[in-house]
Amino acid sequence: MNFDLLIDNLTNPALLFFVLGIIAVYLKSDLEIPANSSKFISLYLLFAIGFKGGQELSHESFTMEIGWSMLFGIFISLIIPFYTFFILKRKLNVFDAGAIAAAYGSVSAVTFVTAVSYLESQQLMLHGHMVAIMALMESPAIIIGLILISMFNKEESNTISKRSVLKHSFTNGSVLLILGSLLIGYFANTKQAEGIRPFTNDLFKGFLAIFLLDMGITSGKKLKAFFSFGWFPIIFAVIIPLVNGCAIALVSSFVTQEITNRFMFAILAASASYIAVPAAMKISVPKSNPGLFLPMALAVTFPINITIGMPIYFLIVQNT
Repeated sequence: MNFDLLIDNLTNPALLFFVLGIIAVYLKSDLEIPANSSKFISLYLLFAIGFKGGQELSHESFTMEIGWSMLFGIFISLIIPFYTFFILKRKLNVFDAGAIAAAYGSVSAVTFVTAVSYLESQQLMLHGHMVAIMALMESPAIIIGLILISMFNKEESNTISKRSVLKHSFTNGSVLLILGSLLIGYFANTKQAEGIRPFTNDLFKGFLAIFLLDMGITSGKKLKAFFSFGWFPIIFAVIIPLVNGCAIALVSSFVTQEITNRFMFAILAASASYIAVPAAMKISVPKSNPGLFLPMALAVTFPINITIGMPIYFLIVQNT
């Protein structure tokens, strides 16, 4: 492994703010980001990455490679929840297995945003169509997870409304904002985009650092209760994302040779949703335990990806 790359990532200010948030919880500090501010920052990050992606997409021509990439992204979000469900079902009940499988098949917008920042530190730029692919990958995993719960659920009283699941999957706020921002960025001309460039570009890394501080505080508060579930969820939350990320980093070479796209595919496969999926499961599968799948995605998988995952995936796509 390129240890300089690893050290560079471990000393990234955004990551260190995440660690600071966890430390603040264990020191019983009163440090916190107000809920309204946290929500605004998360909306800003989605808006900024969507708008910049739309601008990049407006300079691209639709090709067969982009078409295949979109299908590949959807395939990833369908296959991951399918195979992980059967691993999880060996140790957990059907409801938790389905919810966790959906989370790991879906994507984390914040991990995606952090990966974009990582690419920029390597003097590489994101291709706009990857933003659209990320948005497309949100919903299929949720739907597959709920279908599997329905198939293996023996309790007839716990039925799932398919209509509400589909509606929520496609109208989820994060999906809607990033797709909407992508379209607005696509249709805005260069002169119009330049007018808001200081907001979408110059402030981005600062807002990301504050958001990760908030994520660290949230993770720290959930860790103690999470450890009561034993070793299986922790091992799963460490190993499965790394396996998914490394496998897709290799396999993606059959779809595209572009290093940045392959790296982003690996990140999307390795990340786990802790916004869209928990919201969907709260509505559709109230028997699933958010105290299990939320810390797995947020407190274990997220830091694993942004510390050791990203350098590993980047190394793979550079050398294969």
